[in-house]
Amino acid sequence: MQRFFGRERFFQILDDLWGKSVSSFVTCRGRRRVGKSTLIEKFAEMSGARFIKIEGAKPNEKTTDEDERRAFALQLAAQSEAEDTCPANWLNAFIRLYKEIDDDTRTVVLLDEVSWMGCFDNSFSATLKIVWDNYLKKRNRLVFVVCGSVSTWIRDNIIDNKAFYGRRSLDIVVPELPLSECVKFWGDKKDSVSDREVLDVLAVTGGIPRYLEELNPFLSCEENLRRMCFVPNAPLRVDFDDMFTDVITKLPRLSARVLRSLVAGPKSVSEIAKALGVEKGGDLSAVLLQLAESGMVVADAGKNPQTGSEMREKRYRIKDNYSRFYLRYVEPSKGIIDSDSFSFSGLDQFPGWDVDMGYQFENLVVNNVRELLPALHLQNVMIKSAAPYVKRGSRKTGEAGCQIDLLIQTAASLHVVEIKRQARIGREVIDEVKEKCRRLPHGPGVSIRTALVYSGALAKSVEAEGFFDAIVPFARLVGL
Repeated sequence: MQRFFGRERFFQILDDLWGKSVSSFVTCRGRRRVGKSTLIEKFAEMSGARFIKIEGAKPNEKTTDEDERRAFALQLAAQSEAEDTCPANWLNAFIRLYKEIDDDTRTVVLLDEVSWMGCFDNSFSATLKIVWDNYLKKRNRLVFVVCGSVSTWIRDNIIDNKAFYGRRSLDIVVPELPLSECVKFWGDKKDSVSDREVLDVLAVTGGIPRYLEELNPFLSCEENLRRMCFVPNAPLRVDFDDMFTDVITKLPRLSARVLRSLVAGPKSVSEIAKALGVEKGGDLSAVLLQLAESGMVVADAGKNPQTGSEMREKRYRIKDNYSRFYLRYVEPSKGIIDSDSFSFSGLDQFPGWDVDMGYQFENLVVNNVRELLPALHLQNVMIKSAAPYVKRGSRKTGEAGCQIDLLIQTAASLHVVEIKRQARIGREVIDEVKEKCRRLPHGPGVSIRTALVYSGALAKSVEAEGFFDAIVPFARLVGL
């Protein structure tokens, strides 16, 4: 049975659409495998609504617009009384759909992977707008959803398309599952599995439901990762190539180079350009926008803690834990993995494993900062900024630099959050954070508070000294 958790707030906002007296046009975006189409299908099921799903055919070098229209017609015919012949054009295809919807039945229509559906016809979105205005919106018990993993196509053709202004009722961006929901994939075993095993699986998979469905809670973390990543045709061995091909429709080579440049850690646009030997603007700007829209990278800007204004320089990091893990550990060995010759003796066979898992842990916590706020007593406080912070040192002035894993800013305080994954965490962590606080510039009248989020054996002296305002073990963060 498919396990489906953590989407209650989306069900509520979708269910509210039934209270309207007119139909609703919804856009749904998000990373591949995050559960977008399943969300819409479950919403229809919970609403007792008729559900019609039509998915674009995945293009290849031989696919044509006619192939897409034929796939549309065949899928519609399988779910209705519509004919299955290939429509002459998209206007005919959509009118055929309209005729299969009535005003007496709640109906949810999902056009899934809509970018594939419309990629061969430049007038596709204009035709969809005409059909919505003149036909579909007149069906007053209809929720019409267009969905896809290529978020840039939806943004360019619908969200930022002036022709659709005032027509969308809702734009849903489906995120990864919260950490506390991810633990449910261990079922009854979650009470007996170690928090370190849970952490390392999540550090690789992130909160992607499709990956977590591959988890066997009766096996160790090492065996799960071996089966998911390091055998021929394993789900996490092959998914990156499929995801990258689906999502990156423009400048794929430069996009791949940018991603690989970020594996070692976040970089500014200037640093990326220098590393790749390209200009800062033009294609590089377009690629970074595309990667950010797809959910693969994120631009951490935050606020200047001294002035409260936006930081002048954004730093880009790989947001998607799986993508970074794949580029760091799977891609370099994919040839030998595919030949079934990869010898997996354990995770510690990988050079720098603990350091890399520390970075993956940092990424996981920063991506899930909302779940951290209650532990810091900030759940009811207006957050101005929450992002990693870097201040470069200056040779000219002798001013020291400062790097903070996560800096959470409110109107009255700065919260310096240290994130550690180590076998043993000793008192030296206090000295490290004290020095970071000393170097952190800040305005007058602002309090500096500290927090430690950790996985490992914490020395008793760390808690006994009372330096940290909050100490949050990973187990507490995920609800173990």
